[in-house]
Amino acid sequence: MLPILCLALCGLLTGTRADPGALLRLGMDVMNHEVQSAMDESHILEKTAAEAGKKRPGMKPIKGITDLKVKDVLLPVITLSFVPGVGIFQCVSTGMTITGKSFMGGNMEILVVLNITATNWLLQDEETGLPMFKSEGCEVILVSVKTNLPSNMLPKVVNKFLDSTLHKVLPGMMCPAVDAVLVYVNKKWANLSVPMPVGQVGTVKYGLSSTPTTTASYIQVDLSPVVQQQEGHIIKLSDAKEDLEVPEGYAEGSSQLLLSATFLTAELTLLQKSFDVKIRDMKIGKLPPQTTETLAGFIPKVAEVYPEPKPLVTQIKINKPPRVTMKTGKSLLHLHGTIEMSAARRRSKAPVSLFILEVLFNLKIQYSVHGDRLQIATSLDRLLSLTQKSSKICAFDEQEMTGFISDYLQEAYVPVINDVLQVGLPLPDFLGMNYHRSELDIVESALVLNLKLE
Repeated sequence: MLPILCLALCGLLTGTRADPGALLRLGMDVMNHEVQSAMDESHILEKTAAEAGKKRPGMKPIKGITDLKVKDVLLPVITLSFVPGVGIFQCVSTGMTITGKSFMGGNMEILVVLNITATNWLLQDEETGLPMFKSEGCEVILVSVKTNLPSNMLPKVVNKFLDSTLHKVLPGMMCPAVDAVLVYVNKKWANLSVPMPVGQVGTVKYGLSSTPTTTASYIQVDLSPVVQQQEGHIIKLSDAKEDLEVPEGYAEGSSQLLLSATFLTAELTLLQKSFDVKIRDMKIGKLPPQTTETLAGFIPKVAEVYPEPKPLVTQIKINKPPRVTMKTGKSLLHLHGTIEMSAARRRSKAPVSLFILEVLFNLKIQYSVHGDRLQIATSLDRLLSLTQKSSKICAFDEQEMTGFISDYLQEAYVPVINDVLQVGLPLPDFLGMNYHRSELDIVESALVLNLKLE
């Protein structure tokens, strides 16, 4: 059962390539935790023991023992190990007491300590594309057998009888528990491919890009996310320049989730239309009043056209898809668009356009995790270029406005972007993973979530 889970993970993780999108590397920390959880939550050994004493149609009685019952199942100790190219080998050590009427007469108690071993393979369901766990080679190994009868009353023939009987009975009794846990674990992958909303603009769905693989240290799963707009259009992830790889330096046996910059770019492209804003406020943060009088300090002609100050209306449009880049320790959001400033008029008349500037700027990204969502907050990194696209007033030197526009972007526009980004980006839902303790690292071309368990 444990192995099953492990196996599943193994299959999920495929080599060191991510197609590009996301990569999941599952170490023994997650494997042990999830397998133990599956055992505990399913109570499978206890259920198996309870079923053992029930009479079922077609079931032959155990020769020499009647009124068979199983009780006092010991808390299992689970040991897992990765088998490169195969999956996971599992050993469950447990014990129990078997009671019944013996052929020698009277009540007999048999105290059994045993190991259940199996190799677990990870498959991919052809219909759903989800991981499927399958175990094979299940064996039950008797570690010790004791009875409540004095040893001098147990000739060799009785010992042999007990040994041979238990070897016949226990595999059929205990090995089905492995498959039962497998079914239980499979359910924990069911939500992986369910489309998750990004606000009202689209969805993200995680799927496997290839068959999972296992190494001596971890299971690797390559994920190929599908980013889809609400209208149905799929946003294609750009080609990755390099394979997505987990960097060195993480604790042995730990688990990581990598999200590529290309994938985050596609997700933020869903929100591109929400990045277009029209701002009418005259007072914004520490900025000077947003009126034509302020503009006249940079463009004197404005004062001639508007001797009486008029409120400004500023419209910012992002004309190209946003782009996320990552270098070690730093991530940027690149935005390219236009800033149009207009003079407001009374009586609900449309504002009069003054000029349009083409602008290219970067926002510094700070990542965090809240629930099952990746949260993004931004601040202005720098204004890269400012070019006059058109002007209804006169030609002017737009470079003189660099400081003013930079302050405007930080004070007026960045808060709008951060409000839009509060929707969060959905993280893959697998094995009931809780991300709240994850530690985040920005590496070359990827964000790493170092998964921490409770």
